[in-house]
Amino acid sequence: MSHNHSGFIDVNNDHLNNITKQKGSAIVVAIFVIVIMALLASALVRMQNSSSEAIVYEVMGTRAYSAAQTGIQWQLTEIFPLNTATVTLCSDNIIEPDISNVSGLENCWFEITCNSAINHDGVQYYNVKSTGSCHVAGIETSRTIQVEARSID
Repeated sequence: MSHNHSGFIDVNNDHLNNITKQKGSAIVVAIFVIVIMALLASALVRMQNSSSEAIVYEVMGTRAYSAAQTGIQWQLTEIFPLNTATVTLCSDNIIEPDISNVSGLENCWFEITCNSAINHDGVQYYNVKSTGSCHVAGIETSRTIQVEARSID
């Protein structure tokens, strides 16, 4: 406490000194809080971006899986045509249909490999493998499905 010229204690001067000290510490606390909040915000933004990227890859993977599944089904209908008893062997020159204009499979395609070289006791065995791929905005995903089938004869 300080005394003024009249001998009385000057309460206002001490109060002003305390306020000045508090202002300095308040700035430090405010800067600390701002830095912590900025770090939290940037961590949340990074988490949101990685979550969005994971969803994109999941959707693209699902589309590629659907393309591969389409390829398997197409090839099996080529081997085992509906409404006929004829079964055909796998062809070396498989020309896959274009599915890139099918809703949900835009920018997707499939590639088929088929092996019908195994014949045991009059039963024909087939190994069909389909790889579906999708490419959008620089992201490419692919999924592979393999099916083994046999003739009923």
